[in-house]
Amino acid sequence: MTLFGYDQGVFSGVVVSDNFLQLHDLVGPSKTKILSTVAAIYNVGCFIGAIVAFTVGERLGRKKSILLGTAIMTIGVILETSSFSLAQIFVGRVILGIGNGINTAAAPIWQTETAPARLRGKLVIPEMMTNVGGFMLVNWINYGLSFVPGSIQWRLPLALQFIFIVVLFATVPWLPESPRWLIAHDRTEEAIQILADLENKSVDHAYIIAQHQEIVYGVQYERQHSIKWSDLFRGRTEDGTKSVRRLLLGAGTQLMQQFGGINISSYYAPTIYITYVGLSNSMARLLSACNAVSCFVFAGFAVLFVERLGRRSLMLLSTFLQLLAFLGISILLKFAIANGSTACAEASIFFFFFYNIAFAVGMLGINSLPMRTKGAAVATATNWVTNLVIVEITPIGFQNLGWKFWPIWVVTNALSNPGLIVINDKDAISGKRPLKYIERENEEVQKVEQQDTRAIKRGSKLGSSDDVEVEHRGIEKL
Repeated sequence: MTLFGYDQGVFSGVVVSDNFLQLHDLVGPSKTKILSTVAAIYNVGCFIGAIVAFTVGERLGRKKSILLGTAIMTIGVILETSSFSLAQIFVGRVILGIGNGINTAAAPIWQTETAPARLRGKLVIPEMMTNVGGFMLVNWINYGLSFVPGSIQWRLPLALQFIFIVVLFATVPWLPESPRWLIAHDRTEEAIQILADLENKSVDHAYIIAQHQEIVYGVQYERQHSIKWSDLFRGRTEDGTKSVRRLLLGAGTQLMQQFGGINISSYYAPTIYITYVGLSNSMARLLSACNAVSCFVFAGFAVLFVERLGRRSLMLLSTFLQLLAFLGISILLKFAIANGSTACAEASIFFFFFYNIAFAVGMLGINSLPMRTKGAAVATATNWVTNLVIVEITPIGFQNLGWKFWPIWVVTNALSNPGLIVINDKDAISGKRPLKYIERENEEVQKVEQQDTRAIKRGSKLGSSDDVEVEHRGIEKL
């Protein structure tokens, strides 16, 4: 996820590098559409990679998927870093995106399937922080290299992706495979051993047995209630889980995030400061780096509130604050351009910082068990398609609309704020894991412990070591 964040931010410095623009014949207003496509084409690769992750990746497993994605990213980085033509940078961007699409589709699922239920919600925000951390790091690298002339100004930041690639190759092979994936592929003994290792308990511990049984139930439930794509899109689910609604909620959160405007800032922050505020190249990069720091810091604050307020509340708060940020930007830039006011243009910088802080508050989504794969696939596809649209249209909007580009995002954020009160389903608005699921887990553990105790008592009465061994094997099978 750090590599993903780094990759999102690295091109913001590349597209304002004079050497890169001249070498690839991208200088001048007539080249704006091509430049926007060079930046956006990466998301086409990410979309393809996500599809690969949900098809081929399901057969490979989580570990091998990430190793495959990292290997593909290696090729993409080599092509990007050594580029001397427009065709080469295009191909490099697509290949890099394919690798990243595989990794970012597989990694969150892997984390979810290896983390205890009590920590899954809490771990999402630190995961986002590592992403923002990579984004923050590359912005400072871009700023530092703004003082260095020549192609190293953009080639070195691209090449530094190899640091993260090497770390992945060095660590991923030693990490545990997903117990859920192993059970789904009939590798039960490996799965139980990993569950025991993750909890630091023995394989015959009551908690591990209960966890195993719960995963087996979940896998069987998914298979029995699996919904065909054709039925899903026709709304013919009839499974009692409102699958279409959940599918749309998962995809909708991704659409909200992208049309909230985050990748305008991620990909083009220095360009914004140069174009709208009139700052120098170095100062624009410095402000972009400082803004990334503020985003990282407030993402950390979100960890403190996600369990108290819940994901839905944080999402609504984010979009509302983003709306205010774009409203302030729109007003100030209108006066700055209409009246030639440098003060108004510089004042808009505050709202660009405020926007990143608002985004850092957090946006998260959820899907039901039988919708795990399909829901994640549709949500991920929505993310990359909308990402492509935003990155493609932004430079064109800068050029053709001026300050009028910014009110568009006031509207998109307003559309993401429905009624703030939901009271019909307590589980839907709960800031913590619903009590009924905790109680059920505890009941399963107690049940296994009671079975174990009864077996030991019966073994003592029987007085036969052979009979006790038979009873013990029966418990293990259970």
